[in-house]
Amino acid sequence: MSMVTVVTENVPPRLRGRLAIWLLEVRAGVYVGDLSRRTREMIWQQITQLAESGNVVMVWATNNESGFDFQTLGENRRLPVDMDGLRLVSFHPVNYQ
Repeated sequence: MSMVTVVTENVPPRLRGRLAIWLLEVRAGVYVGDLSRRTREMIWQQITQLAESGNVVMVWATNNESGFDFQTLGENRRLPVDMDGLRLVSFHPVNYQ
């Protein structure tokens, strides 16, 4: 079991309801819980099926250099990058068009 946080933006109510079954919604669109790897992967599969045009980030505790790992779905200015095995976040430039 490990601590999991899911942050959603612009996702359908159906997905928010599904997440609330497994996780506690501590703020609008922010869910936390203590899940097994199998349950976390099942939830991510549902997120990928139900997120539509929204965006989601899932973060969980793990045994690595930073103590956590994460994955993202959908468009967002933040872009996950790998720097020598360490997961960091880069920003897309602001589009001035």
